[in-house]
Amino acid sequence: MKSFTYKSRNSQGKIVTGTVEAETENEAVSELRRRGLTVVHLGTGKGSGTKGGSSFFSLSFSRLADGAKTKVKLKSAELVVFTRQLSTMVSSGIPLVESLEILEEQTQNRGFKRVLNEIVVDVRAGKDLSQSLSRHPKIFKDIYVNMVRAGEASGQLDTVLDRLAEYQEASEALKGEIKSAMTYPVVSLTMVLGITIFLLVFIIPKFEEMFTAMEIELPFITSALLATAKFLQRYFLVWIAAIVIAVVGVIFYFRSPKGQRTLDWLILKLPVFGTLFAKVAISRFSRTFATLIKSGVPILGALEIVQTTAGNVVFSDAIAKASESVRQGETLGEPLARSGVFPPMVTKMVAIGERSGALEALLEKISEFYDQQVSATVKSLTALIEPIMIGAMGFLVGGMVMAIFLPIFKMIGSMASR
Repeated sequence: MKSFTYKSRNSQGKIVTGTVEAETENEAVSELRRRGLTVVHLGTGKGSGTKGGSSFFSLSFSRLADGAKTKVKLKSAELVVFTRQLSTMVSSGIPLVESLEILEEQTQNRGFKRVLNEIVVDVRAGKDLSQSLSRHPKIFKDIYVNMVRAGEASGQLDTVLDRLAEYQEASEALKGEIKSAMTYPVVSLTMVLGITIFLLVFIIPKFEEMFTAMEIELPFITSALLATAKFLQRYFLVWIAAIVIAVVGVIFYFRSPKGQRTLDWLILKLPVFGTLFAKVAISRFSRTFATLIKSGVPILGALEIVQTTAGNVVFSDAIAKASESVRQGETLGEPLARSGVFPPMVTKMVAIGERSGALEALLEKISEFYDQQVSATVKSLTALIEPIMIGAMGFLVGGMVMAIFLPIFKMIGSMASR
């Protein structure tokens, strides 16, 4: 039997240290889990900071160079994989420090590797995982840190990490659906405008000399088309510059608080797309809120986090007002209903959940329902946009073709009548 020193958390989230007798590290971890402890670090010999020579856990790591700073670019998918792997390892009984070291060793992202190294150093020094994660807010957002903190406080870090991984996977799936809904119309519209501008600038003007030589009166549609083509060709750089300036100005305006509020309000008023984005915001609100409550985050703290992750200022404002009402003693369902932003079905289910004590369960049902609604809307949009874009392209190109051939037909008609 060997003597292993350990640092762990009990069911109340308090740090517990001591020694345990076992044949192997795996058996030591199993024994500690049977005692209801979540292992943070396990070592052999004296001192909880000493790491054993086990081939399974013996992983080397390098400390951050003094003052070294790396700008970390981490994709959402990479963070999802990290959370899922950490959840799996902690649930399997691997001590937290060793789990983080394994993930640090295998990551290919150099910036994230440095961040994980820093986290390992912090946790090994006795800091909470949530405290260490909070030092990297660009990677680990408030919802991530608060859920981990709740898991540590309840002694259910492995369970909370599993919920967090599921939450991130569902969020990424929702983002993918939104991207697929927006990519097709944007690409199609760009192609239609590109073809139209190309014809107006490079093709249509060549017909003007021919029409002048024909000495016939041009139809209004042909005159208007030629005038537009001449304007675009003559002032090509001017209107390109004007478009760039206008786009930059609009971007800067919409990045301001007032502009962001205006943009989000306009988005919700868009036909078809407004309904889609409203469903996305409701799904995100429900899933995030349910995950936080289930993980042990207090309702007011959860609402503060949810309002920053709603993805739409109009919904964020409604949640903020509801949070203030809850702080003053009201139930959550009433202020959400007064906001006029959330559908009656959502506010009634929230109210029922509050009365029955099953709020997180009903919020998950709401999230599942709206996820299905988003998927159905995306499929409908994809089916609807294609014929619309084809029709728009046919209208524009067909209109230009008609404008060009009308004078030709007119000339042929006049020649035939002679």
